[in-house]
Amino acid sequence: MNATSARFALRTATAEAHERLDRLFSRFDLSDRGGYREFLTAQAGAFLVVEAALDRAGAGEILPDWDDRKRSHALTEDVRALSIAANEVVAPTFKTEAEILGGVYVLEGSRLGGAMLLRRVPAGMPAAFLSPGAPSAWRALVSVLDERLNSPTALNEAVGAATSVFHAFETSANRILGAFHS
Repeated sequence: MNATSARFALRTATAEAHERLDRLFSRFDLSDRGGYREFLTAQAGAFLVVEAALDRAGAGEILPDWDDRKRSHALTEDVRALSIAANEVVAPTFKTEAEILGGVYVLEGSRLGGAMLLRRVPAGMPAAFLSPGAPSAWRALVSVLDERLNSPTALNEAVGAATSVFHAFETSANRILGAFHS
């Protein structure tokens, strides 16, 4: 596989789950305080448990810059600033290196999307979680994906894990949308 094929294979295989999640999260109005609070509540419900599960599974052993990639602290700061209580979902389990990489792929992809969402957040709102990371971190992850997801088995494991992470976010968003919009 070349450097882009593992990433594109993951993107293609998870496209439906990603599109479903984008549709759900687009229902949150980030331009007002209430909608932004709901959005962060839904994010926290999944993100915090997924990142912790990746930590426990050994993401730091696979990605030397794992500690720099983690964003739970930023999300926790934003959540505290808005007095939000996270309604956490059950985290996926990551057992293999490929599963860990599939989970990290989703979280790092959300960082790219967060940079675009940040433009819709009103000035003065806590937005550390949506702050963009270094573009070099994404390129480095793509290189690792290509290097380590070099077999159909590894790629399938990564896709399964990525799909389960998308599902965790979908579950969290549905909970919040149901609680606030029913």
